[in-house]
Amino acid sequence: MPWAGMSDCYKIRNPTASRFTWGMRGAYPPVIIRTFTTIFWDELQAYWGGQASVTLGSIITGLAHMDDTLAGGILLTKDLIGMILYYIFFISIMAIPPERLQKPFIVSSILFGGTLIGLLAWAVYNVHGVGPMFEEPGKLSDWTRYANRPCQYISPILDFLVDNSSDLFPLTFAPTLSQLIAAPVTIIVTGDVGIIVTSCADQIVGEVIWQPFELLARIQDFYGNSPKARAGVFFAGLGCVCAQLGISIVLNSVSAGMDMAGLQPKYLNIRRGAYILAAAGILSNPWQYLSNASTLLTVLSGFGIFLAAFTGIILADYLVIRRCIISLPDVYIGNSSSIYWYFHGFHWRALIAWVVGVFPTMPGFVMSVRNPETYNPWVRTFNIAFFVGLFVSFTAFWLICKISLPPGVGLGTGYHEEDMRFGEKESSPTWILDGVLELKGSASWGLL
Repeated sequence: MPWAGMSDCYKIRNPTASRFTWGMRGAYPPVIIRTFTTIFWDELQAYWGGQASVTLGSIITGLAHMDDTLAGGILLTKDLIGMILYYIFFISIMAIPPERLQKPFIVSSILFGGTLIGLLAWAVYNVHGVGPMFEEPGKLSDWTRYANRPCQYISPILDFLVDNSSDLFPLTFAPTLSQLIAAPVTIIVTGDVGIIVTSCADQIVGEVIWQPFELLARIQDFYGNSPKARAGVFFAGLGCVCAQLGISIVLNSVSAGMDMAGLQPKYLNIRRGAYILAAAGILSNPWQYLSNASTLLTVLSGFGIFLAAFTGIILADYLVIRRCIISLPDVYIGNSSSIYWYFHGFHWRALIAWVVGVFPTMPGFVMSVRNPETYNPWVRTFNIAFFVGLFVSFTAFWLICKISLPPGVGLGTGYHEEDMRFGEKESSPTWILDGVLELKGSASWGLL
């Protein structure tokens, strides 16, 4: 909600929004760390998108049964082929300006919605219910060790979505409504459908399969590569591929492109940043850490340690300290005349609050990296890094600002004035820090 309000009122994205909290120079480290996080998520999405070879496998059955491996046996050759094809489509879609992506995303949503409905209908019809998982009695053994495991899964995902929301909501028709209603509803419905389909598939095909692409391949084998099964797998796989491309374009390509362009606007625009993202994603060998679920969770939560503290600080500053009032022209002035210059361009209050917010979860992160089997209070705290980091950094920044109020509090407006002159203060021209103001027209694809 706060991110949607900020983006809707001021028409600014994360690189620009970071300046009033971290300072004109201090805003660079949070943006750099966020860029690395986006690269990591992009390579995950690309690997999963590469498993869309099951879609081609419904047409070319020889590809579906290709068992050759690479990278020491942890990467299937057909998955690498699918990943290359995925990137071809991904790079092609990146050529579309962000403000023109809504119609392709509507088509993607319809296709994926059809996939969900089709899989749910197939599963429930064949089992005549929701499957055996809902009838199994719960087990309380070792519950203390796994009680916060759902939070460990959800924490990095929430952190990434919250941190990227300022880039996404300006591209929507009703950003506040989408965040308040559409996002939680679709997440809950999709998760419930996945659980039901997995439960029913366990009874139908005889094994628990959580990955959609793996389940589709198993369905094709289960029905002996019949024409009906192959047609169903093709269209279901197509919906999954389109959803994977849509997620990666919105959450990764656009966000990383804006971040990189904000770091070096003279040389980079959004499209060039997106191309760098794609190159870094495929060169990072994502299958190495995806082969181990424990390693994957540790890496995801490791990024969450830093991003949660960033998020807590900027929310405290915008909502509590400044009461949603900022001086928008000052975030584009790159010298000491800006009220957000602070100390040589860095905001020391935010830096102290960030260190305080990171400290409670860092020991658990180090222990988990050194020995994944370690389990103690520090590790339990690390497993909920997003919630702990967000709360601690939010509170720390609020307390520090109560003791020492930042300059410029109360100055500015609560909205973006269309006739506002950026990069100037009291009619004195100054050096302008480039940034995305509004995404209007095709030229916006090259601005930031």
